[in-house]
Amino acid sequence: MKSMAKVVSAIIGLVLAAACATRVGEKPAGPVIAEGVKPTLSEFAKSQAARRYFRVPHKVFAFYYTWYGTPEGHGQWTHWEGVNTEKKEIASSTHYPALGAYDSYDPQVIEQHITLAKSHGVDGFICTWWRQRDIHDQALQKVLEIAAKKKFEVTIYWETTRGGDDTIKRAVSDVLYVLEKYGSHPAFLKIGGKPVLFVYGRVMGEVRADQWPEIITTIRERYGKDFLLIADGYKESNADIFDGIHIYNPAGQLKGKSPDEMRTWGRESYAAAVRMAKNRARISCVTVIPGYDDTKIRKPGLRTERHDGQTYGVLWEEAIAADPDWILLTSWNEWHEGSEIEPSLEDGDKYLTLTDKYAAQFKKHPTSRIKVAPARKSP
Repeated sequence: MKSMAKVVSAIIGLVLAAACATRVGEKPAGPVIAEGVKPTLSEFAKSQAARRYFRVPHKVFAFYYTWYGTPEGHGQWTHWEGVNTEKKEIASSTHYPALGAYDSYDPQVIEQHITLAKSHGVDGFICTWWRQRDIHDQALQKVLEIAAKKKFEVTIYWETTRGGDDTIKRAVSDVLYVLEKYGSHPAFLKIGGKPVLFVYGRVMGEVRADQWPEIITTIRERYGKDFLLIADGYKESNADIFDGIHIYNPAGQLKGKSPDEMRTWGRESYAAAVRMAKNRARISCVTVIPGYDDTKIRKPGLRTERHDGQTYGVLWEEAIAADPDWILLTSWNEWHEGSEIEPSLEDGDKYLTLTDKYAAQFKKHPTSRIKVAPARKSP
């Protein structure tokens, strides 16, 4: 009998060990909201607190725009306005692409972008995504196909719910569409096998905080699997309910600053952002820009100087020092706002060379060494 008891005890131990095992980068989801129940914001935040991320691999991602079209590819110029190939000028672009005014549907362009990015330390693209079956969605399919061949990661930047009375319904429909159509794609960004999506500030403004519990729980129920959302905005309320936090663009906070002043800003701001995420065991992201200039498309617009590469350099150095999980680059190719690191007529491949240098430094350590705060006890 004692022998049998030992066997039973051993089996039970193995079952419990398997149930409690954790994958690299994540702890078990913890308490689950019952299916069909609409949790309050506080109830949802409490359940989300059990989602804790550890040992997330250091990675570098760049925001990527797939809205460019040429008469040959789209039947008309899309997003490129006032193109003068002889003078190498584009009225809607701050700088002139080394590739010229290209088409985002062109597989050769996509392959060249991915090859350049990967060979200079970028691990993936965060692709602009607006709605089901639009030009951005169609381009995403092409990007994913090529990315899979290159072992390059891709996710979406969820740009809008389009507001209105049907915000929850549209949000659920759009995210569910992306997850069901692309979530299992080999190139789609995942943590622990779960798809990761980034949420832009416009969506954060269109969706009230108290609507997120219903949106996220409904998607989980209908999808039948888990997924991660990385919210735009360094707010404790965002860190409470989302799986990670980031910001898209710090240009407004850097306007008018010298490189030394930018360094001070980066040192303080990046460290604070990482602490906010790590205090809740969320995925921490900080954003580096080369500069910004949207004065060709907006009046009066905003301009943050590149300082001949110093802006990019000091922000990268402070981002590395802050040691987040991920460093985000704004942007690969937002030509309208002059934030691109893609090669240009004006700067050549300067910013790719810098990216390669700093990405290598960042990845010398495979994961962040910033400690995650202990789990908070429920009251």
